[in-house]
Amino acid sequence: MTTTALAPTVSAPHLVRWLLRLHRPALAVWTAAVVVLGAALLWLGGPLADAAAAGWQQYKACPAGTSCAWDQAAVLRYQDVYLYLSWAVLVLPFAVAAWSGAALIGREVETGTARLSWTQAVSPTRWLAAKLAAPGVLIAVGTGLLALLHRRVWLAGEHRVYAARSWLSFETYYANGPLPVALALAGLTGGALIGVARGRALAALGGGLSLTLLLWGLVQLAVPRLYPAVTTYTGLRHDGPGGSGLSLGSGLVTADGTRVPDVYCGTIDYPPCRAVYDKLDVVSFYHVYHPESHYWPLQLVGTGLVSAVAGLCAVAAFALLKHRTTAKAAAV
Repeated sequence: MTTTALAPTVSAPHLVRWLLRLHRPALAVWTAAVVVLGAALLWLGGPLADAAAAGWQQYKACPAGTSCAWDQAAVLRYQDVYLYLSWAVLVLPFAVAAWSGAALIGREVETGTARLSWTQAVSPTRWLAAKLAAPGVLIAVGTGLLALLHRRVWLAGEHRVYAARSWLSFETYYANGPLPVALALAGLTGGALIGVARGRALAALGGGLSLTLLLWGLVQLAVPRLYPAVTTYTGLRHDGPGGSGLSLGSGLVTADGTRVPDVYCGTIDYPPCRAVYDKLDVVSFYHVYHPESHYWPLQLVGTGLVSAVAGLCAVAAFALLKHRTTAKAAAV
């Protein structure tokens, strides 16, 4: 009997329950990770942020030129814990990709468990749909909750805690929005695609991780250039280009409008710099960048791009699985 001759008879709720039982250890680990990280973020955005803000106020209350006792340890503790938890949130998509490629798909294809499932009135298409749908909901909810809590933490420390991470810092920029959710889902579907393609747990683990890492790098390079940036021109009496944000390029502008690299000399009021600028015939600084007001547009562009890749990976996984099972059934 071939897999194509069997009509699916297992109900969707039964299939989901079977999937959750099969991957109960992974579900327990995921739930524990979300709960622990969520509790830690609440602690960081509450008591730790309050203690760090109080310590910084003690420092600022010290008269100039005097030495005062202040709770420096609370400020440093807040900074360290913030950094650790931010990276924990950012690592989740890679953990999802590794699990999806190795345990969710690759191992079952390698051991023959998947083919056994297809002979139990579950078609390959429904099997893969259940494999992606149920974990996808849990992953999206868990990662989304942690991203929301992370943003709450950042807002709790902004303008209150000394040296709190700016919106531009790498870990804050990526953990503060919906991008981790899209990356986690891309890790799920990308790992599934590699698992179907390779059919080996270890190979699927490495392939899923590599695909997710490649996608993250693509987001960092492409997204700032997919949304219109701001360009400011600053007079040479300034020390350098004006405007702050996610920089895409800066330098000098000549009298005919040509952009040339910055020589990093400083203001034209300094005679040696005036001589350099006169020789180059430059008239101003320029700076191309994304200000803080572009944060959400950039996040949405990045999320859309990653979500599109996640969808393409899912479609490719279904197409590849159908092709392989149909070809094997025809050979039988």
